[in-house]
Amino acid sequence: MVTDDRPVTLVDEHAHAWSPKTARIRFRDGLTGPTAGVAAGHTQANLITVPADWAYDMLLFCQRNPKPCPVLDVTDAGDWTTVLAEGADLRTDLPRYRVWRDGELVDEPTDVRAYWRDDLVSFLIGCSFTFESALARAGVPIRHLEQGRNVPMYVTDRQCRPAGRLRGPMVVSMRPVPPRHLAAAIDESALLPAVHGSPVHCGDPSGLGIDDLGRPDFGDPVDAAPDDIPVFWACGVTPQAAVMASRPPFAITHAPGQMFLTDARDEQYRVA
Repeated sequence: MVTDDRPVTLVDEHAHAWSPKTARIRFRDGLTGPTAGVAAGHTQANLITVPADWAYDMLLFCQRNPKPCPVLDVTDAGDWTTVLAEGADLRTDLPRYRVWRDGELVDEPTDVRAYWRDDLVSFLIGCSFTFESALARAGVPIRHLEQGRNVPMYVTDRQCRPAGRLRGPMVVSMRPVPPRHLAAAIDESALLPAVHGSPVHCGDPSGLGIDDLGRPDFGDPVDAAPDDIPVFWACGVTPQAAVMASRPPFAITHAPGQMFLTDARDEQYRVA
């Protein structure tokens, strides 16, 4: 049974101070919800898992579209571990997963061991939650965190560069930013290209083919202040859009906004 797209908001007030290992254990034990702000200062990652005979296409898709799909690690076929997190299990340690067959969403479990196969290759892709700590230090308000919501994400009319059998539109996340903080939001995120880097668009959402900010394709709508500017970053949900468009026979992804917590520190990906 497929669940509602809107996840349960994390309510533990101490989640920002957890270690990544503690977060992974909590998720393994069944806690679900958006991971924005969890284990603050540690890099978060999107997950896309495909059969080995689709892995080259996915790798090429990511290489050709580095803004929405910056690769942090790729596993060997059948391997559920990653160098980004010692002792972690990619089958159990995310809050919630999505399981796809022929491009259709068929399940949203909290554990995918029952679906695991020896031919599956996993890609860990940088996540914009990672640069939110830098934005906060620079004084940029993070509206979805303030409101206890998942970040809103939208499918755009910008097509990614195809690769083999994979094609699809770019997905973006949106954060409303006050004008006085816009430069800081751009500058701080630009220093972290491995987690999407600088925005792809600021201002009028119609420039990305988005009709209504109040109706995100993934995540939750957020309330903006009257003078806030909508700022859009490329999003690691883009491979899910490619799965829906290209219809591989099988895939596993993270549920939007519910990421893998790595042991890496944000500073490791900062370019200056």
